[in-house]
Amino acid sequence: MTYTRRGFPVAECLLLLVAAFWGTSYGLSKQALVFYPVMGFIAIRFLATFFTLLPVLVREYRAGGARDWRVGLPTGLILLSVFICETFGVLHTTAANAAFLISLCVLFTPFTEWLLLHQRPSFENFLLAGVSFVGVGLLTSGSEVTLNIGDLLILCAAVLRALMVTVTRKVTTGKRISTLSLTGIQSGVVGVGALAVLALSDPAALGQLPTDPGFWLIVVYLVLFCTVFAFFAQNFGARNIAPTRVSLLMGTEPAFGALFAVWWLGEQIALSGWVGGCLIIFAALYSMVPRTHRGVVATSLN
Repeated sequence: MTYTRRGFPVAECLLLLVAAFWGTSYGLSKQALVFYPVMGFIAIRFLATFFTLLPVLVREYRAGGARDWRVGLPTGLILLSVFICETFGVLHTTAANAAFLISLCVLFTPFTEWLLLHQRPSFENFLLAGVSFVGVGLLTSGSEVTLNIGDLLILCAAVLRALMVTVTRKVTTGKRISTLSLTGIQSGVVGVGALAVLALSDPAALGQLPTDPGFWLIVVYLVLFCTVFAFFAQNFGARNIAPTRVSLLMGTEPAFGALFAVWWLGEQIALSGWVGGCLIIFAALYSMVPRTHRGVVATSLN
């Protein structure tokens, strides 16, 4: 059996890893926010990411590989808006509500793709998005979705997430910028933006950096795995596969978050929650199967 370069779904598997890492980030971020305000924490995380990737960005710019750096500005601003809405939204609603509402980006993405790229997603993509949405509903069953300020902020974050993957695909097509450089620029925009908001809202916090080692260990983990790797993989996926499929794969995040909660935090999940998690994983994995292979399977069954 031989494999072509596209025979192994590299982008899809990377996005599943991102969802797994992001599933661990909520609990760790809550621990970090005990030591520092929300905007300060976002600023530290993304400025650390920017300076980590700065040597790569400078080297590629000198080599002519990052001349189209301006494409990172609009997507970086969208990413900043996502984190502001999502982080402050969690402060004003329950975690279950947040997980349910943020996963609506799976349903929003086909419409942003249709609107901005003029590419109508297939019926199969809509169907898989619906399966994933039902899975999230079962995973968070028992929560009451109410439209308070926190719910509205999470809803805005879901729309912005869908917009993020579609705009990334649109503005990077045909541009001379690597995925790492794009990630670095976006991180710089988010970090500087969060720092500016912190300076305006809580200037005293600028000179009161946390000293607890646990805080900085969390920052290192989030920078390396949930930011540098995660946004590299997300940008790589957005540039190589359809935005709707990106959202389907990223939509497995609640399932991985539930597994982390059971394993690390000792939380209990009802049977309906496990069923919902399985539906989310099924929708994502099925979206990774090439259509030609599906045709072979269907033929063999007839």
